[in-house]
Amino acid sequence: MTEHPAVRLTTAHSADLGTAERTAARALLYDVFEGDIDEHDWEHCLGGVHAMVWEGPELVGHASVVQRRLLHAGRALRTGYVEGVGVRADRRGRGHGAALMAALERFVRGAYELGALGSTDEAAGFYAARGWRLWSGATEALTPGGVVRTKDADGCVYVLPAAVTPDPAGGPLVCDWRDGDVW
Repeated sequence: MTEHPAVRLTTAHSADLGTAERTAARALLYDVFEGDIDEHDWEHCLGGVHAMVWEGPELVGHASVVQRRLLHAGRALRTGYVEGVGVRADRRGRGHGAALMAALERFVRGAYELGALGSTDEAAGFYAARGWRLWSGATEALTPGGVVRTKDADGCVYVLPAAVTPDPAGGPLVCDWRDGDVW
């Protein structure tokens, strides 16, 4: 009989992660996204709460939620923005992604007016099944040069209503500026 290591979910703020945990999370995401990630993407994961799934001493899943301001219908919404969601390929299908998201959704619903994330095509069904809604309106970014349309993000942004349910008819969803991918 083969023994399986204990699976555990941990949550911690970026400030409370040790060097080994941070290094493991960064390496996991670089592996999961197979080079389709850069240092800006990793930096976007920092400054908020990380959810991590461990099998014994091995990190097999990661996700984080950071605070951002999204503008919509004349309001600045305190938004829990989900970043760096990934589960090691050989550990998928075991509920780890759902456990990561459940932990972060609790933070979103308890601390923010809205949840948001940018999804890959492959993960869209996963988020939709969890109650995340595809943003059907326009997307824009508040850049150092002013508000800029972000057509590439249309069809990739999902929102999770918490205290606020934004209406696409009320105008575009505008994200705050950051280096790298703004959404």
